[in-house]
Amino acid sequence: MAQKITIDPVTRIEGHLAVEVEIENGVVKSARSQGQMFRGFEVLLKGKDPRDASHVTDRVCGVCSGSHQWASALCLDDAFKANVPDGGRLIRNLILGAMYLHDHPLHFYHLSALDYIDVMAVAKYSGNDAGLNAVKDKIVALVKAGDTAPLTPRYKPDEFSVNDPDIVTPAVAHYLKALDIQAKAKKMAALLGGKIPHSAAIVVGGVTNLPDMQALDGFRSLLAEVKAFVEDVYVKDVVTFGTGPLLPLAKLGIGAGPGGYLAYGAFQNSSDKKDMLFPAGVITGGDITSVKEVDTEKIREYVGHSWYKDNEGLHPTEGKTEVDRDKAEGYSFIKAPRYDSNAMEVGPLSRMLVAKPAVLMDLITKYGIKPGAVARHAARAVETILVANAVEKWLNELTEMVAKGEIKVHDTNAWKVPDSAKGMGLTEAPRGALGHWINIQGTKIENYQLVVPSTWNLSPRDNKGNPGPVEKALEGVPVPDVNNPINVVRVIRSFDPCISCAVHIIEPDSNRILEFQIG
Repeated sequence: MAQKITIDPVTRIEGHLAVEVEIENGVVKSARSQGQMFRGFEVLLKGKDPRDASHVTDRVCGVCSGSHQWASALCLDDAFKANVPDGGRLIRNLILGAMYLHDHPLHFYHLSALDYIDVMAVAKYSGNDAGLNAVKDKIVALVKAGDTAPLTPRYKPDEFSVNDPDIVTPAVAHYLKALDIQAKAKKMAALLGGKIPHSAAIVVGGVTNLPDMQALDGFRSLLAEVKAFVEDVYVKDVVTFGTGPLLPLAKLGIGAGPGGYLAYGAFQNSSDKKDMLFPAGVITGGDITSVKEVDTEKIREYVGHSWYKDNEGLHPTEGKTEVDRDKAEGYSFIKAPRYDSNAMEVGPLSRMLVAKPAVLMDLITKYGIKPGAVARHAARAVETILVANAVEKWLNELTEMVAKGEIKVHDTNAWKVPDSAKGMGLTEAPRGALGHWINIQGTKIENYQLVVPSTWNLSPRDNKGNPGPVEKALEGVPVPDVNNPINVVRVIRSFDPCISCAVHIIEPDSNRILEFQIG
């Protein structure tokens, strides 16, 4: 007999997400992703000066900060016909590149790694490393004091949980080190963005900040530390776990999505908008050997199961945000975007399957890794190295400009608001494909629509009843103990959802809050 459980809210993510799963014969039969937070930024923007959009939308999220400001500025660049000079392009790249270097290690260590390790295994560490013994003593002291947050609460370890103290103890040490590293990556972004989160630097036409050598030297010093951690610690940890204790999960492809992958492309390497660090592309039907060009006219947002007034599926240029909280068929504030009627996964795995860097493809081939939760972590780690190397290159280019006094950061000829115009800004936030669309009438915003990464990934069913990527990824996931659905959250968190806080699970027949053993 099938049994339903609801995880509400899902913790260690950004925003308020509930997931309902139906379990039959020890596996997930079906799932529903329920975004429970309505914020209405699109409604807020109506009637505003278009130049405000990049600052208002930047407040959508403070985690991968700057992503919406970047997308909005690209959207306004398009509408205003702005030509961003190379200095402005490089500074935008460096601000957002630094946020990638912040976001990816944070996701692995602080949001996802605890799903795969038995933290308390550190108590059994018997090595001679002074640093690791200090970590052991600290964790044991916290346990004795009854104060193990934020490492707990957590789900009970299962068959896939790593409990070897010689693996777990360094991982916990790296968890602690990553706290310092992600702060330094944020400081890098702040040096060029003025402040983080919610920079004021990225605007239509370029940026507002003209950096000096002192700022660039500070950025370079921090980058050296962050890059060393990425190369020597983060990537090695991901490979160690993915090709070692988690290889069975990787080979099974636990948490594979619908087989559709979408990437808009991001980070211009030159003024030529086709020369991108991350190329754009579409993969459908699970055939990763075939990458097609992105046709944005094929994007539609459906609301058949979302708490919005019904329509037949609208392109973002015509999108509406009209709440209908009483809709009987609705179960989420997230819309259901589709590409040519296909549910599409977005994010690092999509970007890397489109770009196909040799280091990732060789790893996948050598170990037989299938698309799924573990593959998402591998793709994210490989991508972080690519970004770190690119940031170093962009920094050198910008430093040379500043040294020669030949830097221009803004197209001042494109500041005046057009009477009427439409614009589209497509880029890649750390979590995936991000698009902004604007319609300007009478110099004011007539309509503004955002289709964000977690709208793609966490979408509910569309008008035809087809599940969204996370809903599809959860189908078939093993849950041998309904009181310990750890595999469910492993898959959800592998997407790095951005939609936050304590977790409980409700037993639907009695509405009783179930209690679990916390290791």
